[in-house]
Amino acid sequence: MTLNKKMVEENEMDGYAKIDQYNPVAIRRIAENYRAILEHVGEDPGREGLAKTPERAAKALQFLTHGYDLDPAEILRSAMFKEEYQQMVIVKDIELYSMCEHHMLPFFGKAHVAYIPNGHIVGLSKIPRVVDAFARRLQVQERLTVEIRNCIEETLKPQGVAVVIEAQHMCMIMRGIQKQHSIATTSAFTGAFNADKTRAEFMRLVTRA
Repeated sequence: MTLNKKMVEENEMDGYAKIDQYNPVAIRRIAENYRAILEHVGEDPGREGLAKTPERAAKALQFLTHGYDLDPAEILRSAMFKEEYQQMVIVKDIELYSMCEHHMLPFFGKAHVAYIPNGHIVGLSKIPRVVDAFARRLQVQERLTVEIRNCIEETLKPQGVAVVIEAQHMCMIMRGIQKQHSIATTSAFTGAFNADKTRAEFMRLVTRA
């Protein structure tokens, strides 16, 4: 684990960790590697502007990857309620920030998530938290989309789940092809959302201004 176990346990009621403590051993080891990287790129890690950069960068990396310490399924289970509602539930425009595992550069955008209950609903705030739990890891957008879908499908066992993610990737914007306005869109569906009519209704609702 990268984060302090006690910190996670203190927040296990809703399965969501507050990032207010860091693992000092991990910080020290990560910082040592950042210090070496600065030297390898031709910088002086001892100069005033960089003296504390390795530790800052180590803490930032722990924050950006703290999803490894979260249990997305437990986040959902902490707020599941029996309810006979059987219409579409949508949480759209969920802000999303993640790290590309290929270049360790950020990608960011928004996620649209929907499900059709089958005897249980979940607290609406838990859906963005599940998105964040998977996003705050080294990721590829395609896998992130499927992991969110599968977690909701396997935990709630609804009639269907729909996930669409739209994101910009800094590895495409800052380097490589350098296409500043490109947006990648991925989707994953189960159950009722595999029907054209239901999927079309979902897409209409999430794209409506």
